[in-house]
Amino acid sequence: MRAGRPRGAAPNPARRLLAAVLACEAIVIALAIPVAVTVLDVDGGTAGLVCGGLAVVCVLMTGLLRFPWAVPAGSVLQVLIIATGVMVPTMFFLGALFGALWATGIWMGRKADSIAAR
Repeated sequence: MRAGRPRGAAPNPARRLLAAVLACEAIVIALAIPVAVTVLDVDGGTAGLVCGGLAVVCVLMTGLLRFPWAVPAGSVLQVLIIATGVMVPTMFFLGALFGALWATGIWMGRKADSIAAR
C-alpha cells in the first residue's frame, strides 16, 4: 500500500480490513489466556505476559496502520501470534486464519492502490 496519498483522496479501504483483523485478533488472543491457564496448565504469568502483551500490541497497531512501516510490522505480529500455538495449540489454526485475512487485506490494498493510480 502506498505510503502517502494526495490530500483529499479517499483512504485505502483495505486499512479498515487490516484494523478489523487486528482488533478481532486482540480479542481472540486475550481469550486464549484463560484457556492456557485453566485447560492447558500454563503458568498464569507466562500466559498473561505473552498473550496479553500480544493483545495490547494488536490494539496499538490498529492506530498505527496509517504509517507505512505498520503493515510489515503487522506481518511480523501475525507470525508471533501463530507461534502462540506452542502454548495453546488451537492458536496455530486461528493464527493462520488471521494471517490469511491479513494477507488478503494487503492484497486488497495493493489492488486498490493500483486502481487509484490509473
